[in-house]
Amino acid sequence: MRGLEDSCVDLFVTSPPYNLKNSSGNGMKDGRGGKWSRAALLKGYEGYGDAMPYDEYCEWQRECLTEMMRLLKEDGAIFYNHKWRVQNGLLQDRHEILDGFPVRQIIIWRRKGGINFNAGYFLPTYEVIYLIAKPKFKLAEKANRFGDVWEIKQEMNNPHPAPYPEELTDRIISSTNAKLIVDPFAGSGTAAVSAKRYGRNYIMIEKSPEYCGMIKKRLEGGIWNAEKRNRNKSA
Repeated sequence: MRGLEDSCVDLFVTSPPYNLKNSSGNGMKDGRGGKWSRAALLKGYEGYGDAMPYDEYCEWQRECLTEMMRLLKEDGAIFYNHKWRVQNGLLQDRHEILDGFPVRQIIIWRRKGGINFNAGYFLPTYEVIYLIAKPKFKLAEKANRFGDVWEIKQEMNNPHPAPYPEELTDRIISSTNAKLIVDPFAGSGTAAVSAKRYGRNYIMIEKSPEYCGMIKKRLEGGIWNAEKRNRNKSA
């Protein structure tokens, strides 16, 4: 992001690594957690361990958000997806990361499902999307009809260990007039897929060569997309 000019981006749509490997009680450490093959997140993401000390993690995310704010136009916004977690018996609501940033709204992504191995609290069934907005940001015409609780199923047919569902990025991007969309934690490139679908420009930033390959294949309409379409037709 440091290589981009000030005030050049209309919209950020992103979900950073959640630092799950430092979890104190959700089953990640013993391999039981996660819906994907062999609880893939147990090993972190490709090329990233996902187990930073909490203070360092918060500072890193604040640096990322600060850079996003520099790049945003005055009518731009950030849709920042994160997850509230209970750690050592206390809720992490991400205040340490977001304090001081212009959070305009919290959207609840009700994704259902999941497993809870801790008897100290109820099964989490949602994540949050923070709408961090510059002063002149407005939604596209009639997009405000959507409520602030979105029931969208998790994506289960994506080889990335923690993918966005396309329905989620479709809703975000189609609800704005953004011309240039950036995801600095691109993963498998779902934000790019939605941006392309709605005729928007996009920049995806991803450090993993494996995930970059996923993005390229999806955007080219490769084998993975064909297999997904075939599965949908037979369902």
